Amino acid sequence: MNINCSYVPNFDGYSYFSLRQPWKPRERERGEERRNELRLLAKGFVMEEMEMDSIECVSSSMDGIEDEEIQSSVSSHQQYSSAKPHPNVVPSGIAPTSVHELLECPVCTNSMYPPIHQCHNGHTLCSTCKTRVHNRCPTCRQELGDIRCLALEKVAESLELPCKYYSLGCPEIFPYYSKLKHATLCNFRPYNCPYAGSECSVTEDIPYLVTHLRDDHKVDMHTGCTFNHRYVKSNPREVENATWMLTVFHCFGQYFCLHFEAFQLGMAPVYMAFLRFMGDESEARSYSYSLEVGGNGRKLLWEGTPRSIRDSHRKVRDSHDGLIIQRNMALFFSGGDRKELKLRVTGRIWKEQQNPDGGVCIPNLCS
Repeated sequence: MNINCSYVPNFDGYSYFSLRQPWKPRERERGEERRNELRLLAKGFVMEEMEMDSIECVSSSMDGIEDEEIQSSVSSHQQYSSAKPHPNVVPSGIAPTSVHELLECPVCTNSMYPPIHQCHNGHTLCSTCKTRVHNRCPTCRQELGDIRCLALEKVAESLELPCKYYSLGCPEIFPYYSKLKHATLCNFRPYNCPYAGSECSVTEDIPYLVTHLRDDHKVDMHTGCTFNHRYVKSNPREVENATWMLTVFHCFGQYFCLHFEAFQLGMAPVYMAFLRFMGDESEARSYSYSLEVGGNGRKLLWEGTPRSIRDSHRKVRDSHDGLIIQRNMALFFSGGDRKELKLRVTGRIWKEQQNPDGGVCIPNLCS
């Protein structure tokens, strides 16, 4: 027996099918139970793919009525199923969107991780922002309470998403809850600005940072792998966190940052020079550099591997990974009456290359 059904929008935002012929009391009761099941399915499941598919509407047998197909053309291109949820269907009344957007906190716009909170009206937000909004839903202003959105947390567990930095070249795909840990270590993540003279918050790729250092911080830019710098200070007794202008070198197709500053090492005032590589640590290990300071027939020499700018300026400085000169020695190298710092620091950068015959590294010096 063919039964006609029509599409009827309901007041609560969901849509159901209404049979045109009257039901018996028992049939009406079963129909109400079915509608309640649909409401729970619509509110409890979030589908991964949100595009509407063409599917069939099948009625359940009711008191002797045989199972038959009920064809209902809601529109010329869309059909809905009341038999079971389809993995590519969004309940009627819910605008098509992506699962990524459903897992996005409406306050900070970051991806939400357990515990995911929701208000009595179903609006969600992350646990960090819950305290920021003073336990009030930012969407409907209702009190949040301590309601967890377990359904959304379960959906997140089943997802595999591309890395946060896929647009920067990372090809990796991770389970949702592993993605956050990977993002903190991803080789494609942006770099922090290496400028040490101020707390600069810029994070970008290397080409952008080079332009930023040149145009915004006005640093000295040099081409070549050798340098000869003179650092002057009229009152060398004042060494409390003094920082000289950063110098950027371009050689071997890479960029290097030369730092020079004064600070207290314990109770002793010292000067320190060190080099940082604008790239990852794995690339930095392919290069070496030397720093030399001297005067009055004496000299100090330092050789090492440049540190990646992944390590902050403060971390490198506090690890003492560079040429360290005590103030008295620096004034001795300056000559004269030792009342003014005039320190000349020379150095070079080279790339270690594998010797195909001997199997050892030999320096490749730029011209």
